[in-house]
Amino acid sequence: MDDVIGSTWVPDACTLPTEHRPLRRAEFDDLFATAVTDIRWVGPTHARFDMSGGDALADRVGDLTRREQSCCSFFVFEIERDGDRVVLDVQVPPAHAAVLTALVGRAEQVRQP
Repeated sequence: MDDVIGSTWVPDACTLPTEHRPLRRAEFDDLFATAVTDIRWVGPTHARFDMSGGDALADRVGDLTRREQSCCSFFVFEIERDGDRVVLDVQVPPAHAAVLTALVGRAEQVRQP
């Protein structure tokens, strides 16, 4: 993901074509801004995003994370749903902890309080 992360830093493991990166970033920004209600660190390589939005949101998160994992295979995404609540757990190997830190930072920057 471009700019998750500043302006040009992207991990070598990312295979998303450069011209698609701003669009993917915009999808994550929209998700963070419209659905995320809380972000917690579970560990140095594990973050949890609480969201509100039900079935449609769970489907949206599932689609986005599947596509992200296809180009950044180091991500492990788990989605749980409980009523209207959607929980997204994101884990990375230690070598990619900085990517997760940047993703959480971006989410905190754009989400609506």
